[in-house]
Amino acid sequence: MKALQYRTIGAPPEVVTVPDPEPGPGQVLLKVTAAGVCHSDIAVMTWPAESFPYELPLTLGHEGVGTVAALGAGATGLQEGDAVAVYGPWGCGTCAKCAQGKENYCLRAGGLGIRPPGLGRPGSMAEYLLVDDPRHLVPLDGLDPVAAVPLTDAGLTPYHAIKRSLPKLVPGSTAVVIGAGGLGHVAVQLLRALSPARVVALDVAQDKLRLAREVGAHETVLSDARAAATVRELTGGLGAEAVFDFVGVEPTVRTAGAVVAVEGDVTIVGIGGAALPVGFGLLPFAASVSAPYWGSRSELTEVLALARSGAVSVHTETYSLADAPLAYERLHKGKINGRAVILPGG
Repeated sequence: MKALQYRTIGAPPEVVTVPDPEPGPGQVLLKVTAAGVCHSDIAVMTWPAESFPYELPLTLGHEGVGTVAALGAGATGLQEGDAVAVYGPWGCGTCAKCAQGKENYCLRAGGLGIRPPGLGRPGSMAEYLLVDDPRHLVPLDGLDPVAAVPLTDAGLTPYHAIKRSLPKLVPGSTAVVIGAGGLGHVAVQLLRALSPARVVALDVAQDKLRLAREVGAHETVLSDARAAATVRELTGGLGAEAVFDFVGVEPTVRTAGAVVAVEGDVTIVGIGGAALPVGFGLLPFAASVSAPYWGSRSELTEVLALARSGAVSVHTETYSLADAPLAYERLHKGKINGRAVILPGG
């Protein structure tokens, strides 16, 4: 089969031919219909050799949907031909967190060497994907594969982050979304669907601010040196009850800390690696800072239900598997508006 692999540190990914996988006991083989392109993949491909955590070559793609092509011995609950989405943050299935469906916070995954597809084990940017267990597959139930695939990360991750702050997003409150790209433009829609809060979107690019307005942001602000002051003005000096940073670099986390309200939440979702100092006098009183990861299995089911209702959708650009390296090149240059989706079947 054809697959997009990261093969050499510092080199661009390549489309290569690899053996077709076969399902072992309890496993499920998917024929991939769509795979999502994500900034996390760019981060993986920029790690230096001395700190690279995975074995190469690595088939990319941690967002995937497909149809069941074959079932390994003992795999139950599915039939060949079923259309499903892949829940990406696999866990052990037995620890206290996994028992709650929170495999994104599995307590044993690191020790057991369990990694998500595309982030340590072969991913979805291939004609076929091997899934370790049927519990990591969620029925599409009529959703279009291209529309659904970004929801497995670009939908699930902001949903998980926002859900934790919903009690604070009451009428008259404000939510700030920093970074209106792939995840951020979905976050705007989720906030509009789930809360009565006023939604303010920040970005450095005017095309992304336009997209944020199109999907429901009440206000858009250019993310420059005056952004924090502008948000403070919009909130009458009080700040925002919830701030979601989908970038995570030094300027954006500083802005997040500068616009959060007393008892507000700062949630750093972006993997830019910057830190926000926490201590008496450094942030407004009782402000909290968190850095969540992905989302739970039940939350993915909820996100897909929101998509079926029409409450959330993802702006997508589609590429063939042969053009997948171009999609990553465009993403790296900031030229993807929304999410890029790879179609391995053409």
